[in-house]
Amino acid sequence: MDSKEMDTTNKIAIFKGKEIRKTIHNGEWWFSVVDVVAVLTDSTNPRDYWYKMKIRVKSEDGIELSTNCLQLKLESTDGKKYKTDCANTESVFRLIQSIPSPKAEPFKRWLAKVGYERIQEIEDPEIASKRMREIYRAKGYSDAWIEKRMRGIAVRDELTNEWGQRGVKEQVEYSILTAEISKATFGMTPSKYKEYKGLQRENLRDHMTDLELIFTMLGEASTTKIAVTKDAQGFDENKVAAKKGGEVAGSARKDLESKIGDKITTKENYIEVPEKVKRIKGKK
Repeated sequence: MDSKEMDTTNKIAIFKGKEIRKTIHNGEWWFSVVDVVAVLTDSTNPRDYWYKMKIRVKSEDGIELSTNCLQLKLESTDGKKYKTDCANTESVFRLIQSIPSPKAEPFKRWLAKVGYERIQEIEDPEIASKRMREIYRAKGYSDAWIEKRMRGIAVRDELTNEWGQRGVKEQVEYSILTAEISKATFGMTPSKYKEYKGLQRENLRDHMTDLELIFTMLGEASTTKIAVTKDAQGFDENKVAAKKGGEVAGSARKDLESKIGDKITTKENYIEVPEKVKRIKGKK
């Protein structure tokens, strides 16, 4: 989790139940080529398919498919971000022409819809917020949880914006500072927290309870306030602020735990939220 959490710029799109990683670059969506290949071909080894496909197209048509791609960082199954071949909407359309697939036409329509939605979101950011709420509701989350999640995203954005203005480099340094806040707040780094909850590729915050989200927000909001008040500059000073901000939330968490006689951190996750909702409705 999450150099730039949930990242409104790094997301997972779903086509017929399969995930396609995407990221915003220069104001437009760029999609993981390997994921697109996997969706269109059902290949068990889409990376190898993509590699052989580039060779075939170059030998047959003299076209270098990779020239239309960019290496952008996307999250892998291990939770880390790696440079990945990505293509924008126009380049993906060209790519589809080189892949014989019965899914080509429905995928083109899906791709056009995704691009249109991005244009809408740029023109009216409120649309993106509403769309995100709809996605969470469809997954079975409660409205109360969704409101906390949305507020947490806003708090996170405020923090990362401050980091960016204070000389903190994105990706690696953001992750380190986030880990400092999490350790001081919950006694675990995000990666350890994911292990604790039995998560792999999933976004940790999407699997937090209400209280876990609240203390996450407190740690990050406190870090932002401390960084601004102390005028923290550069990585080292902001690392100190991150630890202090996390300690504020950590102290509050321990105080509440002592009063309720129970831990705030929990192994509960929301991987099977829709199934849980169905079971609850079935009992009514």
